[in-house]
Amino acid sequence: MSTRARILEVAARLVAESPDGDISTRAVCEAAQVGAPALYRHFGDKEGLLSAVVDHGFDAYLAAKRERGESADPVEDLRNGWDSHVDFALRNPNLYRLMNSPAMRTPPAAAFESHRILTRDLERAAEQGKLRVAPELAAQMIMSATTGVALMLVSRPATFADSGVSARVRDAVHAAVFTPDVDAGDPADYEVPSAAARLRALLRRSHGAGLSTAESALMNEWLNRVSNAER
Repeated sequence: MSTRARILEVAARLVAESPDGDISTRAVCEAAQVGAPALYRHFGDKEGLLSAVVDHGFDAYLAAKRERGESADPVEDLRNGWDSHVDFALRNPNLYRLMNSPAMRTPPAAAFESHRILTRDLERAAEQGKLRVAPELAAQMIMSATTGVALMLVSRPATFADSGVSARVRDAVHAAVFTPDVDAGDPADYEVPSAAARLRALLRRSHGAGLSTAESALMNEWLNRVSNAER
């Protein structure tokens, strides 16, 4: 095992075992049997080490997302994605709090990859006419809600003792993001924004469908405005 890998493995174990998720570089160096210069050479500083710990720990979770096959129903994939996200947080509370800590000035690479995977599934939903809003806005809504629920469950277990709250929030957010299975009320409330989101997704996949760069940018702006209009 390389020195870097040994330091990373030790740091991940200490984070998991820590009462509050915090660790010191001195403790890591002692447990890994390396000097401080070796740690700083490989990770730069404590923040760099913790960012690497998050990426290391989150890699297993992302590996399952990378390898899973896409089903014909992106909405079901997104439901499962929400549940697996929260389950990961509950099984790795210190790591999850660390990943979302405001003290980390540079978000770990794992956070960006997770967001890209979410957006990709939402783009598939938009292509099928199942989104009320543009994929980028839907991704922000879902990621912020998922993260909020997961953080409450791991940080305030006494208050949020019922893990079923995650499914309730998931269904509420998804109801705001996805078109209904059964028409209700005025169809225009969701059909026009959904059609705009779908056309925008399809044009992006087909690289503009013959539009010039300027025309494509203008069309994208119009469709984005229609799909995200407040209703």
